[in-house]
Amino acid sequence: MGNPKAFLTIKRKEAGYRPVNERIYDYGEVEQTLNEEDRQLQASRCMECGVAFCHWSCPLGNKQPEWQDALYKGKWKEAYKLLVATDDFPEFTGRVCPALCEKGCVLNKIGEPVTIRENEAAIIEKAFAEGYITPQIPKIRNGKKVAVIGSGPSGLACANRLNRKGYTVTVFEKDEKPGGLLRYGIPDFKLNKSVIDRRIKLMKEEGIIFKCSVEVGKQIKATKLLNEYDAICIAIGSGVPRDLKVEGRNLKGIYFALDLLKQQNRVIAGCPIPEEDRISAKGKKVLVIGGGDTGSDCVGTSIRQGATEVTQIEIMPKPPVDYNPDTPWPYYPMILKTSSSHKEGCNRRWLLDTKQFIGENGIVKKVEVVEVEWEKDEAGHPQLKRTNRSEIIEADLVLLAMGFVHPVYEGLLEELGVKLDARKNVAVVDGKSSVDKVFATGDSAFGASLVVKAIASGRKTASEIDEYVKNIK
Repeated sequence: MGNPKAFLTIKRKEAGYRPVNERIYDYGEVEQTLNEEDRQLQASRCMECGVAFCHWSCPLGNKQPEWQDALYKGKWKEAYKLLVATDDFPEFTGRVCPALCEKGCVLNKIGEPVTIRENEAAIIEKAFAEGYITPQIPKIRNGKKVAVIGSGPSGLACANRLNRKGYTVTVFEKDEKPGGLLRYGIPDFKLNKSVIDRRIKLMKEEGIIFKCSVEVGKQIKATKLLNEYDAICIAIGSGVPRDLKVEGRNLKGIYFALDLLKQQNRVIAGCPIPEEDRISAKGKKVLVIGGGDTGSDCVGTSIRQGATEVTQIEIMPKPPVDYNPDTPWPYYPMILKTSSSHKEGCNRRWLLDTKQFIGENGIVKKVEVVEVEWEKDEAGHPQLKRTNRSEIIEADLVLLAMGFVHPVYEGLLEELGVKLDARKNVAVVDGKSSVDKVFATGDSAFGASLVVKAIASGRKTASEIDEYVKNIK
């Protein structure tokens, strides 16, 4: 390391967010950037810690100490090469990853980990700006064809890896543009869609074929792909949202989170949405049910649309602030997470379960919630217990952001006849499903998770497909 003691003299410095009174009126990315000098100083804080728990914490196995050192020394191109050796899309993970690496950083023991995620984003943006990144077109094609169904982070990573190995890869996407939830689920204020367009353009130049507005299992038969391709990779994600089966669920004004997020992203992209189909929080009291990242995205979107009040409720207890003894370093800490959206104005509450939706003239107006408690049974497993304490929350718009349960079975999976596991995900062994030539990756195989884990899964599945095709006699 160039300066193994810099962590003693240089404090952690984050780029921070744009001012609240500015950013809530647009959908531009909320995160700011540091200048190159500050960024290199932050990289110098990476210490000679012996065991790199940042590397251990990262699903991609990124070599953070190596590229931090190169960045500190101003060797941006070297830092870029070290970074992309393990991460296909640092421009995505550098923006939306919860930075598991930083939670494992030794300096996190004093609450000042290296700004690894921001450094990562800075490196890839410098690489694009300086022209380090050029199309890597395979010199030799192996004559084999693979179809990737779904263009989210896992599907893109799988396609990227296979293309680099010389396969002819075609990506099928049911929506009008590639990107999956990167494009249609994550708000522009966290991930500007020009960042996705830039990567897709590069992948096309490298030879990957994208066929959009094509839903395999509907517009095109999956059996047709089985006949035409040497292997198929299912990367359709976990598309069935968790629902609430309570009284009043059929009232108007109650939507799944992605209904709002997808539509707003399309509006920003210039897609025409009929007025009668628009979901808008303008002038409304919004209730977001679910305390995760998707719920946070609904909060930020509702505020930008002009909601008069936003409340977010969660059935789980409020996590500890700063430190949780149940998840000590170097494990990912289960502590209170306050996003940029929360800082824009949101009433957050915990230990509340939805009892019923109350409406007027068929439109939701109120939500009755009941307080809950969590107790442990004899085996130590948490058990939910409802109390008799209930209250009414006024809400003109309700957004269900309680996660996803499994991939959509109707259509593609049904036609292929793949076996499902106990959680109704595609059952896989070494990436391979129960149907010959068919593989599954990412959320469709392992359940809803993080972008970084999806990319890691896509890379691994690409290697498994390569091994399978090579052994076909």
